[in-house]
Amino acid sequence: MKTPHFYAVIIGSEILNGRREDKHFLFIRDALLRRGHTLFSSFIIKDDPLLIHNTFAMIKNDPHAVMFSFGGIGSTPDDLTRQITADVFSDGVLILHEQFTRDIIERFGDAAYPHRIRMAALPKNSLLLHNVVNNMSGFNLDNRYFFMPGFPEMSHPMVEEALESFYPKASLRYRQTLIAQTSENTLIEVMEKMDQNVEFSSLPMINGGNPIVEISVASENSDLCHENFNLFIQVLESKSIPYEITENN
Repeated sequence: MKTPHFYAVIIGSEILNGRREDKHFLFIRDALLRRGHTLFSSFIIKDDPLLIHNTFAMIKNDPHAVMFSFGGIGSTPDDLTRQITADVFSDGVLILHEQFTRDIIERFGDAAYPHRIRMAALPKNSLLLHNVVNNMSGFNLDNRYFFMPGFPEMSHPMVEEALESFYPKASLRYRQTLIAQTSENTLIEVMEKMDQNVEFSSLPMINGGNPIVEISVASENSDLCHENFNLFIQVLESKSIPYEITENN
């Protein structure tokens, strides 16, 4: 896989209606940043079967996708994630995972039936993610799609486990950043010349009532990064626009 596109899918009507605060977005953003990765996209969605299905299907269509899904893998009727995962990423069939079944029975005994045992019904070829709180596992498919409970104390260690196992460190990226004493409108023509394989951002700001803009260019190719960054410098210097380089690596 080329540079992974990391997606976070946070499932919970209770977040959208204000009954709970989201605890996942900042966590996964920072967990990725510590390893040199960045989020490609994040969604907070309600417990709606069609919405969950369509969100998963969209992500599956990205050949570089890595997804972390939070919520909906319990045993109550509103826990929809396991079946929808099977429908989208597998053949639609849920089967009892042998180890997970044993874990549930060991913890709950006869009270594992008829409801709690449903948590062990997973898509084919699922691998377990360890739950450090109560051993009621999350699961992953293809080491790319990770499904965890909504409880942060359970799911966040699973994210760390998955990242350490499969995506511990991003490829080295070169980045150069400057702040120029002008509006971004001055530099649009340069932006239009940027190589399509280079990541760049333009962040307009106001300083003392005057427009300024932060330009940042990044690439895994050092020469490509420097060449495209220099396009901005050339224009700024030709127009005698003051600028300061704030990042150069």
